[in-house]
Amino acid sequence: MISQFIKGRVYVFIDAENLFYSQRTLGWRISYEKLMKYFKEECGKETKCFIYKGVDEHNLDQKKFLDMLDINGYIVRTRVVKKIKDHKGGYKWKNNLDMELAFEMDDAKDKYDTAVLISGDSDFYVPIDRIKKAGKRIIVMSTRGHIAKELLERAKYIDLRKIKHEISQ
Repeated sequence: MISQFIKGRVYVFIDAENLFYSQRTLGWRISYEKLMKYFKEECGKETKCFIYKGVDEHNLDQKKFLDMLDINGYIVRTRVVKKIKDHKGGYKWKNNLDMELAFEMDDAKDKYDTAVLISGDSDFYVPIDRIKKAGKRIIVMSTRGHIAKELLERAKYIDLRKIKHEISQ
């Protein structure tokens, strides 16, 4: 399905946190093995898939997940999550890698012709504008309820529901 919208070399940029919450909305889990297979078959064997994930260095299950991503050909970008005190005196975890993803998407634009962004975060409208200005194609994949109108206005949008049979567990 995505093959009709791409041209040339393809880089895929995955916001793992955003994808995690999209899966909750979808009500089904994505198989990262099948997702990689989907991109390689639809976009070409040379397609590169980058995934950006905040990590808790003490979480062994997360380590296994990251190892699985690496084994399946993903280029994994991580940062250790921070524990931040909130206004109620409790703590929350901060693990946002949006800036890293945006910078890499922009810095690498001479290496691809089409960028696929798996995220619905409105923060990505600026790098999308820069990529389009450089003459690149941009495709955004997410799901309704997790896609900002700023992205819908700027990029070709594919709802993950449309490829459920190819990527679900």
